[in-house]
Amino acid sequence: MDYSDDFLETVLRRTKCVAVVGVSMNPVRPSYYVARYLGLKGYRVIPVNPGHAGKMLFGETVRASLSEIEAPVDMVDIFRRSEAVPPIVDEALEAFPDLKTIWMQIGVEHPGAAAKAEARGVDVIMDRCPKIEYQRLFGELRMGGFATGVISSKL
Repeated sequence: MDYSDDFLETVLRRTKCVAVVGVSMNPVRPSYYVARYLGLKGYRVIPVNPGHAGKMLFGETVRASLSEIEAPVDMVDIFRRSEAVPPIVDEALEAFPDLKTIWMQIGVEHPGAAAKAEARGVDVIMDRCPKIEYQRLFGELRMGGFATGVISSKL
């Protein structure tokens, strides 16, 4: 899966609202800090996790499923195993008629579900992280792959 920088930048610029499926309430889990980062960058992040439904996270109520979201969603970011992807994509296509992007996190791929979404005009990105791509494309990625905000060198 090779995605051009122009394509990834277009996806990240046009997206306003992201539903994050499989988000964790644990701040050390990647799904938590990716969702938090996206929120800090101005995206509306709607957390989806049936195990935490009804709780508050990032100023939003955690939803049990995508179908519970009433707001228009531009992108569904999937933090689930690859075998769990098809029903998530089906639900996303049903719930959001104007959905623009299905994004599968690093290690998550499902070509069949991707083809189904693409046949409906939805862009699909697999095995990538929007936080990493955002940082890389918009100049925030530092040596080591992360920006700590801490200056460690001394004069």
